[in-house]
Amino acid sequence: MSDEPAFPARRHALEPNCDRCPALAEARERISWGTGDPDADVVVVGEAPGYGSPGADRWRGGNWTGKAYTSRHSGRRIRRTLERVGFRDRAYYTNAVKCFPPDPDDPTTNREPTAEERTNCRGHLLTELESVDPALVLATGKHATTTVLAAEGRELEGFLDSVLEPVRCERLGVWLLPILHPSYQDVWIGRLGYEPAEYLEALGETLERLA
Repeated sequence: MSDEPAFPARRHALEPNCDRCPALAEARERISWGTGDPDADVVVVGEAPGYGSPGADRWRGGNWTGKAYTSRHSGRRIRRTLERVGFRDRAYYTNAVKCFPPDPDDPTTNREPTAEERTNCRGHLLTELESVDPALVLATGKHATTTVLAAEGRELEGFLDSVLEPVRCERLGVWLLPILHPSYQDVWIGRLGYEPAEYLEALGETLERLA
């Protein structure tokens, strides 16, 4: 099993010089657009790119590569997870917010995207979903799940209770499957009552059933 999946050479840039969020446009290095199979069965949605590691030879992160989920920690982990459940070549990766949101106290640390930033960027995500037309959206974490549900006019009530619980999104025409964000899954898997192997098995079974 490869530790470094091949990254698509082309980014699916929708608005190359987007400045809908002036603070993010000023702080980013590059917009982190979606990458992957344009006919994918699954669209993996993250929260936003982190600052990344500009000196890394490969896993620098979306803020530097311009490609979603290409960081050393989260990117490598979620891509390896999809590979282990048989979806390595069946996934498209993107973020709810395409630009790195800096913490005011430390510009190399990311903060949570604001509701306004998620709203400003939602149109890009909807365009990606319309273009790829997946069977399932795999939302990694609370903010990604909140963004997808907002497109349905729905609110998230208790993220942990929603993990691995499929939701049918009629407006989008997809299944939504919330999962733990790869950065935090080691902390929360046990608290949800899973062993790591059990969590992976449950994820794989649900993906096969719905995608």
